[in-house]
Amino acid sequence: MKLNKNELREFLDLKVIQYNQPRFIESDPIQVPHQFSKKEDIEIAGFLTATIAWGNRKSIINNAKRLITLLDNAPYDFVINHQATDLEKLNTFVHRTFNGDDCMQFVKSLKHIYLNHSGLEAIFLKYAKPNSLQLSISKFKEVFFEVDHLPRTQKHISNPLKNSAAKRINMFLRWMVRQDNTGVDFGIWKSILPSQLSCPLDVHSGNVARKLGLLTRKQNDAKALQELDNSLRNLDSNDPVKYDFALFGLGVFEGF
Repeated sequence: MKLNKNELREFLDLKVIQYNQPRFIESDPIQVPHQFSKKEDIEIAGFLTATIAWGNRKSIINNAKRLITLLDNAPYDFVINHQATDLEKLNTFVHRTFNGDDCMQFVKSLKHIYLNHSGLEAIFLKYAKPNSLQLSISKFKEVFFEVDHLPRTQKHISNPLKNSAAKRINMFLRWMVRQDNTGVDFGIWKSILPSQLSCPLDVHSGNVARKLGLLTRKQNDAKALQELDNSLRNLDSNDPVKYDFALFGLGVFEGF
């Protein structure tokens, strides 16, 4: 599909309007943090949901809901106030390779972040670059595993500086930062700008981006993400990641 820049922008802008709508929530994992109104509950529910967001979407949503139930439907309160014995029930949780041990570790690491680093938003802000949060993601991983942890759990947080596209954490950041006025993304992190976000690059968005000439690199890695980010910023420098809705919608719902 060969469109000039203005035609491409016009086509994708229409797709953003089509998919960046409240009904998108019904079939998307973002519905899980949408159960909450308190900032910290939204953050923690969003982060945990995004962490397990790979594989079948229905199974992601069901397992994320189950995980929130295990946290007594009060994620922040559970994270901050849990005792060692409270963690035992998390041992039953499993989503693909994310198991009960990982789950308990995540709760401990989140407690460390809220008590000692002023929360999730503060860490990402601290290392944010004017047009990139990829260093922030890498530093976040370091902070997350400052506490005593199982080495196996480290694989569940990507490091863009080791050439990962870090799809799930970029998706989580989109949820927290982007203010879309339609009630899909939350926009509760006011200290970080949508222009600093990167597109959650996965098999669907990658394939559509290649067909539209936004991406030439074959692998979905950090280098491809950089290329895609540059292409999307070229279309809208203030809110480049709104096009995630267009790329994802075209790939998943339209088989583009």
